[in-house]
Amino acid sequence: MALQTTESLQTLFLTSMKARIDEGLIDVACQIPSLRSLDLGYNHIVSVDDNLLQSCSQVTDLSLSSNKLSNMSEHSLRSISQLRKSLHPDTFKHTPRLKVLQIINSNLSHLTPELFWQIPNLQKLDLSNNKFRYLDFLGGANLLTLRWLKLNGNELSVINETALQCLPALTYLDLNNNPLTCECSNIGFKQWVQSNNQTQVVNGHQYTCAFPVSQKGNKFLDIDTSSCCIDAGFFCFVFSTCLVLFTLLASFIYHFLRWHLTYAYYLFLALVYDKRRGRKGSPHHYDAFVSYNVYDEAWVYEEMLPVLEGEQGWRLCLHHRDFEPGRPIVENITDAIYGSRKTICVISRHYLQSEWCSREIQMASYRLFDEQDDVLILLFMEDIPARELSLYYRMRSLVKRRTYLSWPQAGQHTGVFWQNIRRALMTPGSPTDNPTMSFFQIQE
Repeated sequence: MALQTTESLQTLFLTSMKARIDEGLIDVACQIPSLRSLDLGYNHIVSVDDNLLQSCSQVTDLSLSSNKLSNMSEHSLRSISQLRKSLHPDTFKHTPRLKVLQIINSNLSHLTPELFWQIPNLQKLDLSNNKFRYLDFLGGANLLTLRWLKLNGNELSVINETALQCLPALTYLDLNNNPLTCECSNIGFKQWVQSNNQTQVVNGHQYTCAFPVSQKGNKFLDIDTSSCCIDAGFFCFVFSTCLVLFTLLASFIYHFLRWHLTYAYYLFLALVYDKRRGRKGSPHHYDAFVSYNVYDEAWVYEEMLPVLEGEQGWRLCLHHRDFEPGRPIVENITDAIYGSRKTICVISRHYLQSEWCSREIQMASYRLFDEQDDVLILLFMEDIPARELSLYYRMRSLVKRRTYLSWPQAGQHTGVFWQNIRRALMTPGSPTDNPTMSFFQIQE
């Protein structure tokens, strides 16, 4: 009776008794108020009757492993209401030929697939009157010979038909008295019941709905599942409509807004570059970046370079000569514009039609407005009437606000033309300043 004085004892091992364990000892142990875990393993226990564990109401963990159980009373665990019931995966290790298994009225809510791996020849399984909510454990249980399955009186609301499909020999299934849900989550099970000719679902046509409340009491197999199925025609209609709308929107954006979006994109790149350069405080590597079209390259190399670099000593940045090979062209353009004190735009009709030249002048324009410095020099290689510039909003707006130089109007006085460029390159002022250079107007 010394056990009764151990009031704080929570775990007790009464294992490996040489003789059959005394039922009175178990009764005394269970009268310890603080006892929560009781291990009765390896005790040659053959049967558990209704009274053996009657005093163990406070126990939550009970082990009967490695005994010689042949009989366990239906109500043997009735008094242990707080017991956390689970079966060890090796429970049936020594019964590989087991064909019939009945675990009823045990308040079990969960089993593992590994539990059944030791009994591959199982043919009948009765799990009635427990608290199972899911049948997922059947999916990996490898019960290839199971023919008879009884699950009535559980808490199954959604039946996973995939788990049932893992029982190829199943011919009898009892799911009476389960709170089935009559929603789309059970459509697979409903279709399985209606289409399966091998398995007899006991009273399947009498199953009723427990959820939702609006369907409560209705026959499970009579529920309307049309709303759960995706109408292929409707899906195709919605998809094609969205595709057409997307195509129209993309076409509209490309036709009307592509230049605005492109401009915004390059402004963003320029802003990022400008802030990064400001943090680094990097100096200008060139006096001017020359933006020109390939059709005007001969003039740049034959006329401009000999004067500006050869005679005047300016350091110019040119596409084909100074851009870094293998680097994205956008990064080269950005570095060239922000790495030069000025940007000289050699403008011709070919220049206006060039996408890359347009991007270069957009980037230079952003720098002009952002830094408020006189960084842009416009050189017109030919006389272009204003009506032809109307298609090029950015260029027209620049021409209206700024002075520019015209090569054709320089005529025989090219020396004045180059001196005006020299003064423009030397001018450090703001874009509102008017450096001393020739003023030429676009012909209307």
